[in-house]
Amino acid sequence: MIKKKIEILSPAGSLDCIQAAVQAGADAVYFGVEQLNMRARSTHSFKINDMKEVSTLCKANGIKTYLTLNTEIYDHDMQLMRGILKEVLKNNIDAVIASDFAVISYCSDLNIPLHISTQANVCNLESVRLYSKYADVVVLARELTLSQIKQITSEIKRQSILGVSGELMKVEVFVHGSLCMAISGKCYLSLHTHNASANRGACFQNCRHLYKVINCETNEELSIDNKYIMSSKDLCTIDILDQIAHSGVDILKIEGRTKGADYIYSVTKCYKEALQSIDEGTFSYDKIENWKTELAKVYNRGFWEGHYLGQMTGQWTSHYGSIATEKKIYIGKGSNYFSKMKVGEFIVEAGKINVFDTIMVIGPICGVQRLQMLKLVVNGVEASEATKGDKVTFPFATKISANDKLYKIFKNRDV
Repeated sequence: MIKKKIEILSPAGSLDCIQAAVQAGADAVYFGVEQLNMRARSTHSFKINDMKEVSTLCKANGIKTYLTLNTEIYDHDMQLMRGILKEVLKNNIDAVIASDFAVISYCSDLNIPLHISTQANVCNLESVRLYSKYADVVVLARELTLSQIKQITSEIKRQSILGVSGELMKVEVFVHGSLCMAISGKCYLSLHTHNASANRGACFQNCRHLYKVINCETNEELSIDNKYIMSSKDLCTIDILDQIAHSGVDILKIEGRTKGADYIYSVTKCYKEALQSIDEGTFSYDKIENWKTELAKVYNRGFWEGHYLGQMTGQWTSHYGSIATEKKIYIGKGSNYFSKMKVGEFIVEAGKINVFDTIMVIGPICGVQRLQMLKLVVNGVEASEATKGDKVTFPFATKISANDKLYKIFKNRDV
């Protein structure tokens, strides 16, 4: 049994993702607004005015909200940064995740709960002690081993290192998702090649591309087994989650604010189930294999366990992009909902649907719903196929809107 409650923290790049996290059992979500977050370029961040809706949705479902304000802050960012933090207070956001001392200082002045980002590279107890003057949570550097993490958590308890709230400092670690080739994400490749700093949320992901290594003086090319020499496989710790859970950590963080709601749902659900299984004493090889099968269905570059077990060199993907065993294809959008019959109507905008196809509906209210089309009603008449322009109806428990998207699920034959 785990001695204390461990929090599952899920990423959210949209309201759909928040609903998916809620549906899958997340304890908290983290999200960014405007351009002062580390995923500013690669996702459509929430706007300042969205904070109220995010807070309302999460509080209605009993989960916490953490705002990422974790880029390096320049002088011209100060007005926006202060404006964001004032809205954090106004909308009762539970905490801010940051590493820049301008944000840390301003959060301290406003008594805003603070989590120290992994960008701060916290690798030792003395760094934890320093940040305890400003924060209640530290996200440890990703290159630490489990034994190093356990040493830090044990000493926090033994030495009674308290955060600003007066409670013991909490420790957060990443358990799943994309990994950067650089130390805790401190990468400068985009800055060198595009004058766009990854540390300002503008990463061009240079590391994910194919490269040749050539001696420019002799034109000699090195023989390399894998040409994706900087593109790390994704972190997956489901195999060793019991060891992580017993290392003294408080929060398990899932990476993925650029990912879709189906990714958020599947990954959150698997880790929530695994954590409960550990607590109940039923964590087993068969369950792990089932969770890994589910995790492989959504976006991933292949999996490895990171540095937790002492591996000091990474494992590199052999493909560009995802090798998920399933893929979803956009079919259409919601058009009507017949509440008395609990039937949803969708307009087919691309491709086609056949009877017995597996479909997925994603939306800000329904979250992620997956079902098999056992009966297909097209334009009011039972049929075997629906194509572009048709209206399809089928039983659906949750109200839908024009924001709900209909997808068809395929096995990915390319992996």
